[in-house]
Amino acid sequence: MRRSLAVFTAALILGTTAGSVPAGASGASHRSCTRDLLFCEDFERLPRGGASTLDWGVDTRNGTLTVERARHGNQVLHVHTVDNGRAFLRVDDFAAPGNRFYGRMRLRVDAFPTAPDWAHFTLVEATGTGSPEVVRPIGGQYAPTVPGIFWGVGADGGPTGDWTNWRESAPVVEDTWQCFEWQLDPKDNRVVVWIDGVANPELTASTTQHGGNDVPFILPTVNTVKIGWQLYQGGTTPGEFDIWIDDIALSTKRLGC
Repeated sequence: MRRSLAVFTAALILGTTAGSVPAGASGASHRSCTRDLLFCEDFERLPRGGASTLDWGVDTRNGTLTVERARHGNQVLHVHTVDNGRAFLRVDDFAAPGNRFYGRMRLRVDAFPTAPDWAHFTLVEATGTGSPEVVRPIGGQYAPTVPGIFWGVGADGGPTGDWTNWRESAPVVEDTWQCFEWQLDPKDNRVVVWIDGVANPELTASTTQHGGNDVPFILPTVNTVKIGWQLYQGGTTPGEFDIWIDDIALSTKRLGC
């Protein structure tokens, strides 16, 4: 009996240490993809390996998306890019009532860029009609003048120009699972961000308060949301990037962490 118990215990230990995602990765998945959400993906029903589903598309260049098993048993999306590559899960034909919606994801970044100077990265991007702004609620930048790497709301492609309003109050944390939430609200064209359930008032943008040119910032009517990783400058340190993402949801109400 003792031998059987020992074998069973050993099997459990081996089972929990399998997979390429470190212990502590994302904890217990919410597994709450209910019909009332605008979009949801917890990766539990997808086969492991190269990401493939009819529910969302893939946008990659020098990058890959892979569904993996985490050590806690849940499945996650492994985003891998080389240098200034990109790899995004792409939600097309998206529509939120009144163009107002919240997003949430759990995220772990193995290492952030420390070169070149001002290396700029994006993890969430929203685009649509009515405004050419490419809205980046979750992104950041390496600031050599501090020095440090910080989260910041940003945009590109529109009248406000290419900007990332990084904030020293929001330093990045490597190799740690965190929960990120964001809201896009056409009232005052507002972008709001929460990290681990806590709002950072500096991580916001609005019609007149943003980090770009001195013109109004206008949200598009969003029809595409991309979630993953892109870095815009070449010659990076490190030369490759690994990000794990879980529990993605887009909703008409804030979901919490």
